[in-house]
Amino acid sequence: MQPQVLAFFHADSNTFTYVVADAATGAAAVIDPALDYAADSGIIGSQAAQGILTAIEQHGWQLQWLLETHAHADHLSAAQWLKQHWPQARIGIGEGICQVQRTLAPQYALPDDFRADGSQFDHLFADDERFKLGGIEARVIAVPGHTSDSIAYLIGDALFPGDSLFMPDAGTARCDFPGGDARQLFASIQRLYALPESTRVFVCHDYGPGGRAVAHQTSIGAQRRSNIHVRDGVDVETFVAQRQARDATLPEPKLIRPALHTNLQAGRCTGVVL
Repeated sequence: MQPQVLAFFHADSNTFTYVVADAATGAAAVIDPALDYAADSGIIGSQAAQGILTAIEQHGWQLQWLLETHAHADHLSAAQWLKQHWPQARIGIGEGICQVQRTLAPQYALPDDFRADGSQFDHLFADDERFKLGGIEARVIAVPGHTSDSIAYLIGDALFPGDSLFMPDAGTARCDFPGGDARQLFASIQRLYALPESTRVFVCHDYGPGGRAVAHQTSIGAQRRSNIHVRDGVDVETFVAQRQARDATLPEPKLIRPALHTNLQAGRCTGVVL
């Protein structure tokens, strides 16, 4: 089945957030929602999240899930802000978040009573776990590599791979964060490439390489044919060498500290969201 998908671009972090819905039942999920954050002042805003909330309300949908593909290092999650408005919505993430919390918690000034057990989230998804969005079948696919907790959501014919795959002309995600592994990412992408070529792919980030307009949708077939990093015929050693060389040139994400402080806590912010 084909879910209805609405895309929202957060220009400050080049993040795409998606509202995914079963139009027949009105059940909806939000994937990777972002808050606004001014690094110079530390002011946190909700304008982007408000736009998502308004769209859900205008369609008359019922928000069931707030789904994170991993603990992002480049934006602050709006999951808690949205949950305040839809208390029945459940915040979900992959069960690998527990290891990420254990690894990173000492570095990010988390509360003294913080528990590195994923309990800040409402649900921890296992690899290949199935659930339903209204009448649409959904599946979780573990895709470690970018981070060890990375997962993809397959909802009907729509795949949301998080940061693992970008648009074909942008390639793949970096693998130099703690727990990242280029060899694992290659294997994870092969799992995604086993899906039908017609599977719609909705990427989490796009930076408009070469000056093109930002884009968010492609397909498994297009990725297999033309992804600049990993397409049919590229072997694992070639990919790993290319990925590691590229990662060595990348700066640290500018919002990594406030982002991980917030996202390891399922979107709980230090400070008031305006």
